[in-house]
Amino acid sequence: MKKNIYLFIVLLLCLPTFVHASGCMEASSDEGVSVVGYLQNQFEYLIDNDENESSFTFNRARMGLVGNIPYDFSYYIMFEFSPYKNGPYLLDGFITYSRLSPYLEISLGQFKSPFSLELNTPCQKLHTINRSNVVTNLANPFRDLGLLIEGKHKDLLKYAFAITNGSGLNEVENNDTKDYAGRVVLSPFSLLSVGGGFSIKTLLPASVGASDPDKLYRYAVELQLEMGEFLVQGEYLMASYESSGGTVHHPADCSGPAWDEVIPAGTTERNGYWAQAMYMTDWNIQPIIKYETYEPNIDFGNDIESIVTFGVNYFFNDWTRLQLNYLYKYEEFEVYNDEILLQLQVVLN
Repeated sequence: MKKNIYLFIVLLLCLPTFVHASGCMEASSDEGVSVVGYLQNQFEYLIDNDENESSFTFNRARMGLVGNIPYDFSYYIMFEFSPYKNGPYLLDGFITYSRLSPYLEISLGQFKSPFSLELNTPCQKLHTINRSNVVTNLANPFRDLGLLIEGKHKDLLKYAFAITNGSGLNEVENNDTKDYAGRVVLSPFSLLSVGGGFSIKTLLPASVGASDPDKLYRYAVELQLEMGEFLVQGEYLMASYESSGGTVHHPADCSGPAWDEVIPAGTTERNGYWAQAMYMTDWNIQPIIKYETYEPNIDFGNDIESIVTFGVNYFFNDWTRLQLNYLYKYEEFEVYNDEILLQLQVVLN
């Protein structure tokens, strides 16, 4: 398995090719400080056999500062204020040196991992309200502290590579190793983009007394096709978890609260994919359909989780958007747990 992943990494690095992983928003001016952010007010309705549940929430409530320092530096600071995301806390905070921009930019600080197409789609530009389960589970931690190198060549070449602590969002380094992640995207034609990414993560041994650390190898392959107002996107992710066996603690992230997971000894392989298609009409209405599936353990074969999302987006203007999603969920042993989500978003920029 590791040989296949290493070969995949070598092939990616040999490609002449990303979407900027560092900041989700840009300064509105080349001078001074710009206040950026967005609000995502949401209504959730969970359909349950016994008792339906509903709630008004803040999906995200983010605000930050973006600016340029003549002549070669810029900074990006973003905070999450939503209590439903355990806010407030620092989300992003990094300084970028861009003397050789756009071919090469170097950032130091806390930033989003350069892994996965959907992870690196800014939250305020996601086509469905939620990210896919496979991305939420296999791309964690979403953010980390470290060094990020990224750049592009015209519209053909986009790349990013990061060395990080691996401990996650606002967490102190907890071992002597570093994690590595990268992503490349090649756009040979204006309507087509193909690419992929990798992540090599070292973790503290799950088994008490084990001498060797656990290892997590992940990779992703992505495709995007855009023809006028018609957009198709898809991504396949796979992970191989080599563990001594035990309980692994996952720290809180912007994707959700902290949680513990029991990992069996040996190698556990997980995978999944998502695909979506949408069309922007002349009335600023964008219907969308998305299919996603996630398998937490390939060896089990009966734990696949799948979701079909039927949605529609309405754009009032460039800064305000209303999204309505119906999530039809089904598993091997199906339970009635569909969801209806309504989200109103306003971008501050």
